[in-house]
Amino acid sequence: MPGIEKNKNYTLEITGMTHEGQGVGRIEGLAVFIDGALEGEQVEARIIKLNKTYAVGKLIAVLRPSPGRVEPFCSAYRRCGGCNLQHMDYTAQLAFKTKLVRDNLERIGGLKDVIVHETIGMKQPMNYRNKAQYPVAEVNGSVITGFYAARSHDVIDSEDCGIQDTESDKVRKIVRQFIVEKGIPVYNEATGKGLLRHIVTRVGFNTGEVMVVLVINGNKLPASDELVRRLLESGKTMEDTVTSTEAAMESSGTAAAGTARVGKAGEGLEAYGIKSFYLNINTESTNVILGRKNILLYGSKTITDMIGGYRFLISPHSFFQVNPVQTEVLYSKALEYAALTGTETVFDLYCGIGTISLFLSAKAGKVYGVEVVEEAISDARMNAELNGITNVEFVLGEAEKAVPELYRKGVRAEIVVLDPPRKGCEESLLLMLAEMRPKRIVYVSCNPATLARDLKYLEAQGFKVAEVQPVDMFPWTAHVECVTMLQRASNP
Repeated sequence: MPGIEKNKNYTLEITGMTHEGQGVGRIEGLAVFIDGALEGEQVEARIIKLNKTYAVGKLIAVLRPSPGRVEPFCSAYRRCGGCNLQHMDYTAQLAFKTKLVRDNLERIGGLKDVIVHETIGMKQPMNYRNKAQYPVAEVNGSVITGFYAARSHDVIDSEDCGIQDTESDKVRKIVRQFIVEKGIPVYNEATGKGLLRHIVTRVGFNTGEVMVVLVINGNKLPASDELVRRLLESGKTMEDTVTSTEAAMESSGTAAAGTARVGKAGEGLEAYGIKSFYLNINTESTNVILGRKNILLYGSKTITDMIGGYRFLISPHSFFQVNPVQTEVLYSKALEYAALTGTETVFDLYCGIGTISLFLSAKAGKVYGVEVVEEAISDARMNAELNGITNVEFVLGEAEKAVPELYRKGVRAEIVVLDPPRKGCEESLLLMLAEMRPKRIVYVSCNPATLARDLKYLEAQGFKVAEVQPVDMFPWTAHVECVTMLQRASNP
């Protein structure tokens, strides 16, 4: 590659962005991917990786900034691997995500005339996460609790996180102070030695209930009773205040400053409380955060939260959408696209703990929720019972196997809701749905690329993509969720 050298600086025009939020420019026709660069900018970048098909650059300077560029609100932003679009104005983020969905549908799915609505964002895109997982490490003799650096397992210390619920940060600080005082050793990934690995918190946004899970490389935590007492006492004295993160947002003029929790009736000090405290045992050499064994040291086995008027039980291992505000938006749109009249049989595939199933139950005749994770099915059944819902049946199994079995038993679905993992649906499942020919398919996706692939296949099998609604579940990141409505084409 004549003229292009590693460790040399170049001036580039950023002409696009990847699905991960990297800016894309070209040097002598070679694509260069640069973290922190925005479309329309002129930047100086140093080439840090070079091969035959592409290069990776490190942003050195922004020579001509985009109108959408803002100052990041987090002091750890440039090192942390969490949210990677803090340098982009929130309105610009929503536009980027809409374009990302449209581009994937056209490029991968060959779908050029599909209605893609503008991405639905948050009015207050701060402190929206109800689940936090803080790795614990010792660096230069000091205990730190924060987040992993981008593309590594180096822990970056951080006092406050602008996207986590403020209660999670409070718990983290109390636990860190406790382990420092007690001299409790923290886990070292390289040696496998040490005790405390992660601090995990789960917060009920609409109930104020908090679950604390300490992941340990052992079977017990010294002085755990004292830690529980400190956490309980903290709930009696803590006051919700506007964080320094919010103040930074407001002073910089960033769109939609503020948090999702502060100022809501029934939240904050009045509702705050540790309702559940667990030790999670993880003695394996693994990147998986939670081990299989949980020891309840205080309180109830679960906490509860509410979405759309429904109550949900949350355990340490439960899958529960981390942004409850936007989850209600997402699932309400799925219910709208299902267009139920009260008599239909509905399949909710990849149902998790039954959140969408319960939403659908209010307007369906019968809902079958299918999920391969046994704990999730157990939670789903408890959630149905908790809400007094009797027209939902939960089936344990892989969707691509459970649907044919239901079909053989004579169960036909007029409406199918799909909410698969990032890899999308198995082709065998899509083929089965084509054979069953439901009136509508509602596809909830967290990956526009696999969504586009699956939509292309379904269109080839006789369905028509009517419209797509992107929803911003993860502000300040490049992730976007979509709800798509497909209608069965007229009979051949």
